[in-house]
Amino acid sequence: MGGDKTSHHHRSGLKQQNKGFKSRHSTKGQVKAKTKGKVDVTQSVKHKHNAVSHKADRRNQAKLIQQKKRNDLVNFNRLFSGARGAPKIVAVVPLCPDVDPRQVVADLYSSLGETMPSTVGPITLNVERYKQKIQFLALNRNLLDILDGVKIADFVVFVVSAQVEVDTFGEQCLSAIKAQGVPSILSVVQHLDKCPEKQQIDIKKSLNLYMEDHFPEDSKLFNTATETEGLATLRFITQQRPKPIAWRDRHAYIVPDTVEFVPIEGDEESGTLIVTGYVRGNNLSANRLVHIPNHGDYQIKVITSAQSAAQSSDMALDVTILDQPDPAQQESLVVENSPNPLDAEQTWPTEEELREADARVEQMGGIVESEAPARKPRRVPKGTSAYQAAWIMDDEDEEEDDEDAETHRSMDVTMTDASGVSGTTVDWASMGLGHNAGADVEVEEEEEYEDLQEDDKKSSDFDDEYDEDEEKMQYDAYVDKQKQEREEKEFPDEIDTPKDPAARIRFQRYRGLKSFRTSPWDPYENLPVDYARIFQIKNFKRTRRRVFDSIDEEGIAPGTNVVLHIQAVPRAVTQRDLTRPFTLFTLLPHEQKFSVVNFVVSRNDQDQDAVKSKDPVIIQSGFRRYMVQPIYSTDTRGGNNNVHKFERFLQHGRTSVATVYAPIQFGPAPVLMWRPQEGGNRWDAEHCPPMLAQGSILDLDPCRIVSKRIILTGHPFKVHKRGAVIRYMFWSPEDINYFKPVQLVTKMGRVGHIRETLGTHGYMKCIFDAPLKGQDTVCMYLYKRVFPKWNTRLFVDAAGAKADEAVADMEM
Repeated sequence: MGGDKTSHHHRSGLKQQNKGFKSRHSTKGQVKAKTKGKVDVTQSVKHKHNAVSHKADRRNQAKLIQQKKRNDLVNFNRLFSGARGAPKIVAVVPLCPDVDPRQVVADLYSSLGETMPSTVGPITLNVERYKQKIQFLALNRNLLDILDGVKIADFVVFVVSAQVEVDTFGEQCLSAIKAQGVPSILSVVQHLDKCPEKQQIDIKKSLNLYMEDHFPEDSKLFNTATETEGLATLRFITQQRPKPIAWRDRHAYIVPDTVEFVPIEGDEESGTLIVTGYVRGNNLSANRLVHIPNHGDYQIKVITSAQSAAQSSDMALDVTILDQPDPAQQESLVVENSPNPLDAEQTWPTEEELREADARVEQMGGIVESEAPARKPRRVPKGTSAYQAAWIMDDEDEEEDDEDAETHRSMDVTMTDASGVSGTTVDWASMGLGHNAGADVEVEEEEEYEDLQEDDKKSSDFDDEYDEDEEKMQYDAYVDKQKQEREEKEFPDEIDTPKDPAARIRFQRYRGLKSFRTSPWDPYENLPVDYARIFQIKNFKRTRRRVFDSIDEEGIAPGTNVVLHIQAVPRAVTQRDLTRPFTLFTLLPHEQKFSVVNFVVSRNDQDQDAVKSKDPVIIQSGFRRYMVQPIYSTDTRGGNNNVHKFERFLQHGRTSVATVYAPIQFGPAPVLMWRPQEGGNRWDAEHCPPMLAQGSILDLDPCRIVSKRIILTGHPFKVHKRGAVIRYMFWSPEDINYFKPVQLVTKMGRVGHIRETLGTHGYMKCIFDAPLKGQDTVCMYLYKRVFPKWNTRLFVDAAGAKADEAVADMEM
């Protein structure tokens, strides 16, 4: 071996290789050895200089970030500090039924040796020790009041009790506040002195853990009944920097100190609203519109400077005009387009169309009166009162085929022509349709009907009394809705093919798609008339970015005390409850215009009742509230055709997209949904409804296609290799030939198509790509685009009034 000069070495596979994630740092040599001259092909050449970072560059970048933070802090201190600084708004929220929010404010006044004024509404405390002012909003146990107070507050004080636990209403308030957006918070405990001294420490720990469970980052708990902790509470509020809320701070908003109404000459119900307050959030421009809750949008007449208490004694001081609207740039109050129906192409009807029209007139009665038609009698069950008849839907209101032929299962079907007028009742047995017409179906006893005029006062005395039949009808409707939701979960989109009308007529608005994600679908075909009234933003993301970049360029800076003159405001604005919060928000460009708005929402577990598409709901989007009937669709990215599946119900455990006609709003912004209450909306602790759903704004996309899917099912009758005879999908050869081009699929994954009809009772020969099993189910998928209804109305919170009576048509 000594003569052998060749050196022995192990195979490369046996060399030790340390794991890369075990090393904390890699030297330059190790990095070079790893790469071995390789270049990352995914890195662009123009960003290559970012890979090399020198120490001086990193130090300079950190210095710029530090400088920006310092400037923000200085601007923040200027906003709230000093005699002319804006007061910090503190909302005092009671979570327990035995607490008093005004007592908390009184304790904070007592800690400074002052007495709380007995005024109604916001109370301002001047803390000279910390050179700041605090404006308190002592809120009632009303959900809308609490949400309105929290959305404008810099701090939120949650008041809990040492003797009574947080009730259901308090839990609902916490859920709604977290969904809306949470500013800086702290908690105050009351009635702690009424508990034994040995238990006070444990009670405070328990309450602190409870609040920490809801707000992990903020768990400060004070007892303002003592002077020491009262001063500590004021020190925390004055020294702490409030957390920003992005969707709120994009708008300029004002919490009025004084509100004055000056009527127009000759019109006492309309005039100029003069509001004095501090500008908050963002810059205030006179060219923007102002949104007044419960009343709508209005234009600004002029913005002037407000005089302080020291300046108000000097009568010779002139008022300075800070901003005036520019007629060329001021936002208009136009909320929708006004389409001209005469702009469409006009064609003269043909003779065939005229004959068809005459035939329809003859079928309807043959007489067309030139005078205004009288109220049409309604066909209702015998014994129905006028009050009960008002709840029965007309045949003309088809609800966009929501039931999808589920009402055609009965064998006695009322024939309806294109005009929606009911004709005679057809008995299948009398038409000689044989056993296919339902030989195994029992004929129910025919119910007696009568014609009831709209103005009939029949049984008016009985309407005022308790009606068991009406309650039973409501209960049956509720049970039927719950049953439909369960069936939708078990058999989604599956329906029974009706025997009359024919499937080719019943489903003529549906189409077949080879691929739901890639098959072409023109988003501008067969649009409803409402689409001519909306505004479409071609590139929503780019427009939103441009709007956000321009909001800081002009206007009055936040922290300025101004007098806002708003023109053409109704007197009802001043007729408000002074104990409730009142604020004004300015709109960004285009936010008063209507478009198709999509919200991403998810169901709340507290509400278990079924929510169907087009059911009325109350939506709070940012600082707006309105009533609407949304349609729901799947929360998917969609394919190349931007088609999304329609959902009949808003299901638990998954997110959905709610589509409505609503004013434009540049998100992201929180969205909260509630169900309207029967007999008037009351939001106090005893009648407050649970939150239905929560989410945020998705986008503004009128081209988003919401496609309603139905599944026609058939069953194999005879199977021979890849061929099979299918029945129960259609009932006539004409329907089979009409839907022959549509592709068939089975629940076990087979794909096929219709070859030909067999007989006259709806049997058809089909061919598939693989042998079919006898227990398989053959399905045909059909799709139809659906649109929301234009019924958006501004929600007016009127105490003791029904929502449908208190709400007027939306003019935002």
